[in-house]
Amino acid sequence: MKAPKQSRHGHLVSALAIIAGALGVCAAAPAYAVLGGEPMAAPQGAATASTTAVARAAVASGASNASSTSASNYTVHTTTLASGTIINEYLSAQGVVFGVAWHGPRVPDLASLLGSYFPQYQQGLKAQRAARGGRGPVSVQDSGLVVESGGHMGSFAGSAYLPQSLPAGVSASDIQ
Repeated sequence: MKAPKQSRHGHLVSALAIIAGALGVCAAAPAYAVLGGEPMAAPQGAATASTTAVARAAVASGASNASSTSASNYTVHTTTLASGTIINEYLSAQGVVFGVAWHGPRVPDLASLLGSYFPQYQQGLKAQRAARGGRGPVSVQDSGLVVESGGHMGSFAGSAYLPQSLPAGVSASDIQ
């Protein structure tokens, strides 16, 4: 016996809802830190850990050693992706990502990591490639963004940070 039209319509609506939900999940899959924004939600298959750090200047100015300092001025959130690439996110006391660093067999999705700073990175990269050619390490240094990246097949490393957002006592060499 043939099913009524309304029943077929109901199945079609249900199927479309499932497809839309699946597409929404796929669209959200590459969730990384966004420079200048919130830390990343760990993608499926990733492992995470966090450590609290106190910058040297903060320790020197107030406390005799780091263990006696009650307030930290940044946190490092480490995520190991399923690919083996490790991403370190540097968060201010307010929870804003001021720097990211990565190392591993693959370069992470820089568009996701850099967020609204990605076009600025692309401009700097284009200028560097025009001046030096299309190969070699990347070094984009702008007043509001610094990105260093390099490596070879199977072993890549890099970092990006916002110089104006570095907490007191934190230097570029701390982003690693």
